[in-house]
Amino acid sequence: MTLNIREAVMDLEQHASEQGWDQPPRVYALVPTAELARREPALASMLGLDASADPAELTPVEQEPLPDGVPLEEALGRMAWPEAVAGCALVMERLVVKGSDATLDPPRGGTGDWAAAQDGSEEVRMVAGVLRDGGRHAALRMRAHDSDDQVLNGPDLVPALTSALELTLQEDED
Repeated sequence: MTLNIREAVMDLEQHASEQGWDQPPRVYALVPTAELARREPALASMLGLDASADPAELTPVEQEPLPDGVPLEEALGRMAWPEAVAGCALVMERLVVKGSDATLDPPRGGTGDWAAAQDGSEEVRMVAGVLRDGGRHAALRMRAHDSDDQVLNGPDLVPALTSALELTLQEDED
């Protein structure tokens, strides 16, 4: 059975859009809705979840904020998920430089300011989600084209990010 990762990612993208720009990164556990309703009936009642939900339906559960000052790669490297979690998702904003030349060398320490000053820099919000069964999906919204009908999405949109998230679902072999 493949759970609906696309729907979960697009719901999170819409939620992030409603929160506005300039938000910190957010991490979510993706839990099968029916299982969550069975295990946590009080929470399910409060959220209006039903144990008879479609088995492929996922409920995102927001996690604690990522630690301040810790690089994203390091924070992801510290994550581990219990078995009941079917997958995870990350919502984050970044500044990208379109068509950047490999010879451009940003100054140390001021990379963000440097990137913002470059011609063609673009603010984007990425939502990436992965499942234990290998399913993955991502969505990308550009601040300059901040419209629901301009959101790009697909399973291979941000492969490095989905691969990093996938590593958080692997069991530690130590």
